[in-house]
Amino acid sequence: MERLCPECGDKIIGRADKKFCSDACRNSYNNALNKDSKNLLRNINNRLRKNYRILEQLNSKDKTKVNKETLLRHGFSFDYFTSQYITKTGSVYNYVYDQGYLPLDNDWYLLVKRDS
Repeated sequence: MERLCPECGDKIIGRADKKFCSDACRNSYNNALNKDSKNLLRNINNRLRKNYRILEQLNSKDKTKVNKETLLRHGFSFDYFTSQYITKTGSVYNYVYDQGYLPLDNDWYLLVKRDS
């Protein structure tokens, strides 16, 4: 039985469990399969990446206090985060992956990094 590449349709030569005729076809097939098909999903992921980069850049010491204006000037969007952590005292930390922020008084934020 002749096996054919699912990407280009060429004959597959080699190991019995080989699925693609070349690395280029394997990469092309998986890139198409994993592509964010919806614009909304792509935009949200881009926003999360941007927020993450901003928090990482401003929080170089794993715990930093910054003004809300500084975050906004860098383009931070408070609407996009990946999780929340609520302490026993009721403080709510918003996280973008492992980078978090806690609203403080007078438009200040405490930036933190979650331990791995």
